[in-house]
Amino acid sequence: MTATAMSKPDLRAFLHGLPGVDKVGVEARAAALGTRSVKTTAKAQAIDLAIRMVDLTTLEGADTPGKVRALATKALRPDPADPSCPAVAAVCVYPSMVPVAAAVLGGSGVHLASVATAFPSGQAPLEVKLADTRDAVAGGADEIDMVISRGAFLAGDYAKVFDEIVAVKEACGPAHLKVILETGELITYDNVRRASWLAMLAGADFIKTSTGKVPVAATLPVTLVMLEAVRDFRERYGRQVGVKPAGGIRTTKDAIKYLVLINETVGDDWLDPDWFRFGASSLLNDLLMQRTKLTTGHYAGPDYFTVD
Repeated sequence: MTATAMSKPDLRAFLHGLPGVDKVGVEARAAALGTRSVKTTAKAQAIDLAIRMVDLTTLEGADTPGKVRALATKALRPDPADPSCPAVAAVCVYPSMVPVAAAVLGGSGVHLASVATAFPSGQAPLEVKLADTRDAVAGGADEIDMVISRGAFLAGDYAKVFDEIVAVKEACGPAHLKVILETGELITYDNVRRASWLAMLAGADFIKTSTGKVPVAATLPVTLVMLEAVRDFRERYGRQVGVKPAGGIRTTKDAIKYLVLINETVGDDWLDPDWFRFGASSLLNDLLMQRTKLTTGHYAGPDYFTVD
């Protein structure tokens, strides 16, 4: 049986038939991998890779066209004084700001992502979510970050969540779809595993931890559960799905922990911006400061890089 051919009763049976997550084991493994040390040349390579994986994000009610243009410009040239510094993977903004970012990023190779589907709550009729998605794509977004209805998921209405993802995926057209699980509201690792599989079965190109708008966002154990899910999904269905932790990842040390986690859990296939992203705003500045330190031997001043 293929993923999309699953009936609603089959879907429930499949999700509840997934192996339970060993909470102690997952947390212990994530903690152990988080102590790995990466130094010198390997650290420089890790920093450049992490920069290339950043979805540089601004999702505030006070966002202005000027702020978004500045962010998009920074995405293209994160360190204007160093042309060897790579560009980031994408810029992520609200749908109303997509045309502004598109005017800066067009043809650059840096992707333009937009949150949609009544972000961050997901509490809107499906018709509104689909219109939100279509508007963002029409404005120039080539990636859509949607939120699932956590209320429906926690109530056990998996079919509603599945059908909404399928409908949004269709509304995306050629754009890639990242499905935000909001793992901080899912309560258990078993729910994170089920939501990961549900999103992938419905057609997600990426699964994403969080909106960044709730107190508990990305964590290493949650990301480990999601990485195991994409690994097992590819083994079963032959389709690779990306992973995007978002929220609370602020330092180079944090980013490198995630890169180690990828390497030890799913391997080189996911060590690429096409398959792993960091949803972040402040992370990029710390990566740039650490990169400057490795290059010059001293840290740049606190006002050397723009504050996003």
